[in-house]
Amino acid sequence: MKLNRVCLIIALAFISVTAAAQKNSPIVVNVNKPGAEIQSTMYGVFFEDINFAADGGIYAELVKNRSFEFSDPWMGWDRRNQDRKGSVLIINRGGPNPRFARITVSTDTAAYALTNEGFRGIGIKKDNTYHFSLNARMEAGATQDISIRLIDAKGAEVGNSKITITGGNWKQYKASIIANTTSPKASLRISFDKKVVTDIDMVSLFPQDTWKGRPGGLRNDLVQWLADMKPGFVRFPGGCIVEGRELATRYQWKKTVGEVDQRELSINRWNTEFRHRATPDYYQSFGLGFYEYFLLSEDIGASPLPIINCGMACQFNTGEVVPLDELDPYIQDALDLIEFANGSVETKWGKLRASMGHAAPFNLRMLGVGNEQWGPQYVERYKIFSEAIRKQYPDIKLVVSLGPNANGPLFEYLDPKMRELKADILDEHYYLPPEWFQANASRYDNYDRNGPKIFAGEYAAHVKGTEGIKRNNWLAALSEAAFITGLERNADVVHMSSYAPLFAHAEAWQWAPDLIWYDNLRSYGTPSYYVQQLFSVNKGTQVLPLLKNNGVLAGNDSLYGTASIDRVQNQIIIKLVNLSYAPHNATILLEGLKKKPSQAAMTILSSATERQNSFEEPAAISPIEKTIQLNKKNMTVDLAPYSLTILRIPVEKASGK
Repeated sequence: MKLNRVCLIIALAFISVTAAAQKNSPIVVNVNKPGAEIQSTMYGVFFEDINFAADGGIYAELVKNRSFEFSDPWMGWDRRNQDRKGSVLIINRGGPNPRFARITVSTDTAAYALTNEGFRGIGIKKDNTYHFSLNARMEAGATQDISIRLIDAKGAEVGNSKITITGGNWKQYKASIIANTTSPKASLRISFDKKVVTDIDMVSLFPQDTWKGRPGGLRNDLVQWLADMKPGFVRFPGGCIVEGRELATRYQWKKTVGEVDQRELSINRWNTEFRHRATPDYYQSFGLGFYEYFLLSEDIGASPLPIINCGMACQFNTGEVVPLDELDPYIQDALDLIEFANGSVETKWGKLRASMGHAAPFNLRMLGVGNEQWGPQYVERYKIFSEAIRKQYPDIKLVVSLGPNANGPLFEYLDPKMRELKADILDEHYYLPPEWFQANASRYDNYDRNGPKIFAGEYAAHVKGTEGIKRNNWLAALSEAAFITGLERNADVVHMSSYAPLFAHAEAWQWAPDLIWYDNLRSYGTPSYYVQQLFSVNKGTQVLPLLKNNGVLAGNDSLYGTASIDRVQNQIIIKLVNLSYAPHNATILLEGLKKKPSQAAMTILSSATERQNSFEEPAAISPIEKTIQLNKKNMTVDLAPYSLTILRIPVEKASGK
């Protein structure tokens, strides 16, 4: 009995010593054994027009319902003095932009005014210039004086200008306003001062400081957040809006190009999707259309990845499908889109691209067929699309859906089917709790190395917060970081990844969490944004083996890691995630280096797990950078509790292949 007890004590002591030795064992990076190349598209952005991401968001137009095309033509507008001093009539002339407003002023003693509320108000900054325009016409020989005023929330004037309308033909008139104060909730008031009839359409107001100063362009600060990520691709325009609630409201790219005032407005499918977050004023003007998406991608050095409808509406809603023998118009749209992006100026759609200001091709290399489709009806439609596209454009890589979930019957049906069809890129989606991301850092370790490549196309760790709102806290972001180490470690299989959704208006969102939040004047990146950014700008060119106790670092002692070599900068990059409440002193061995480095650049993200960024504290969780000195004999690094640590270690010359 005593002998057994002694043996048990010895065994427990041995286990304890062994466990401690394993915990304290070094992290080994094999510098002279570079593996898979990390694709330029490894980290990208997924843009969907949800949460007022386009109109009211990155598209810098400040006037809501500028052409009176909403279902309620007066949504967003306030009509003043209608009964006593004038009247207004909406006239429908047909065509893609059918409506305009006819203003009749009945007296010379007082003006008749229209006021636009903007998108939850109009954000105005002191000393900034704002460009007003409208299309108008008059009775032949008549003139109309129009006063344009910016009014703050208390009714005080922020800035003003005037224009005079003349002539009987439609013409665009412009004016500029310099704001004398800052107001996050201003409105635009247009006063018609003379007793005459005036027709108006396309009433518009843009800040001068758009991205790259382009008139009628994009909101500068929101594009800058994307540019700072250095994404490898931009996926657009969604998301579920590609499908539409029904096929009649699907996204049709041809309606989003050409002259802006001829683009056909559509209701946004997120308008009524969530009753608890209803947004009846959510429409798509398509001022941000496919041309602008291609241009944005080019601006920030990213490959464009458009997604096209495959003849299926959202299967969570109506689930409408086009009969197989009526798919031709949908397929032709896909073929014409490739021509629009890449065709010469001698082609129909290449000529249109050139007329819009871009004679050179956009170098489209990838195309998504369907968004989040599933089932045999998707497979049979994909086959038809694939055959037609490959026949005419064999170099275009096709991205295909594996459904809305990372596992389960829908996924398990599609995955082998698409592999049998030799699809190029499989799009996997996961919106799951942080624990799933932590547990699945090894998800791709055993995937077929010779099969299709993987696109982690939509993912976010969902932490349930107060009142059911899923929060952008540090636990979510750090769990995503742990998962991403597994994506990068398996770069021979995983070629693309993107968080979703991208943008959210603080007063008009439908879905949370999101990567970047904004209001009419301000914006901030969430902790998840900084995780995405740091992985993107520190991805390297080839994966290096990173091992502990001869195994990958994917949750051992709450540690996760990946390593790469940057052959352009001649640096070794090591990313380590500590998901423990305790600090960890890590010893790192760089095997294969003849000359040990003396210092490294270190970037750290760390915080309490429940903490978030906000408008009041936009950088509460943000990267801290410093230079550390390295012990040439034993390289040790202190990993803070709940942290992401990135090391960039200079080397004289990249070893290996």
